[in-house]
Amino acid sequence: MELSLARRIGAEVMGTGILVLFGAGSVVAALRMGDGVLDYAGLGMVAFAFAFAIAVVIYAFGTTSGAHINPAVTVSLAATGRFPWGEVPAYVVAQLVGATAGAALIVAAFGGEAVDFGTGVTTVADDVTYLQGIVAEAIGTFLLVTAVMALAVDRRAPAGWAGFMIGLAVAAAILLIGPLTGSSLNPARTFGPLLVTTIGGGDTEWGDLPLYIVGPIAGGALAAFAYDLIARPRAVEAAPEPIGERARAVEPAATPPEDE
Repeated sequence: MELSLARRIGAEVMGTGILVLFGAGSVVAALRMGDGVLDYAGLGMVAFAFAFAIAVVIYAFGTTSGAHINPAVTVSLAATGRFPWGEVPAYVVAQLVGATAGAALIVAAFGGEAVDFGTGVTTVADDVTYLQGIVAEAIGTFLLVTAVMALAVDRRAPAGWAGFMIGLAVAAAILLIGPLTGSSLNPARTFGPLLVTTIGGGDTEWGDLPLYIVGPIAGGALAAFAYDLIARPRAVEAAPEPIGERARAVEPAATPPEDE
């Protein structure tokens, strides 16, 4: 029996809230420990915080809502016919609400210092152009959605690995493009901290938000279509015959010796 939309929406709110609280929250923690500086070692710790949080959410809510926790994932699944377009707005709104609640909890825990650090919001590096930022976000999200398709969508995937490997895919993306864009991969993950920082009176760059929407959605959709085209999860191809089987199949059967 299909789960009610209300329950699935609740799972998306809670799951995205956990993602932002522990993911973006780890950025605030790293900046606090580094006196306002996030070096590459600190970025590595942030990457693993995101990986672990995502893994927990997928194992907790994957069977309830699919644990999309990301508008780019929801749109990618809908674009390939795996999720109804009619439910996309409800999922996206739930993800935005959850991300905002998670960011608010960061401020509740760290106080005004969290707002001073931008509540863990993603930012584009000064030497990175807008187009470069979009490309970087698309690259990172391509890896994320490829992992989702291979481990959570494809029925041939080994059981039990989805949460762990999807989390590590996000960690890998953060390690690559984090120095460029902060590696959002997720419009909701950027929106929540951005909104809470604005409400708290911190400095924000709303003009960068479209970059964090276009890049992830484009990269995610491309990954979903590419996986369908190459891996063909909907039509599992027959494995080739073992070497020698075809030759034996055409050999004439041995004639049994006649009784003397």
